[in-house]
Amino acid sequence: MRYVYGMHNYTMNQRNISARIELNPYSNKVLSVLKAKYSLRDKSEAINKFMEIFGEEVVEKESNENYIKKVIEITNRHLAKYKDKKMSVEELDRLCEM
Repeated sequence: MRYVYGMHNYTMNQRNISARIELNPYSNKVLSVLKAKYSLRDKSEAINKFMEIFGEEVVEKESNENYIKKVIEITNRHLAKYKDKKMSVEELDRLCEM
């Protein structure tokens, strides 16, 4: 038995994508449980919630501009402070208490 649902809206890069999907019984059950667990209105929201929870295992989320600027700033401060300082294997072992 397959479950077919009509048009569902998905948000991707601030655009809604409409899709007609066919679900096997297990997938339908998983979406029904997610829908109930998170008090979602429909299975479209359940699919979005599932992607929110498990999507990063397949595709990394896009970084926002402020986060990238912060990482660059931290990296620049570190490089300014330590320049090209190298650590010997012995120093690393001591640092890691090995």
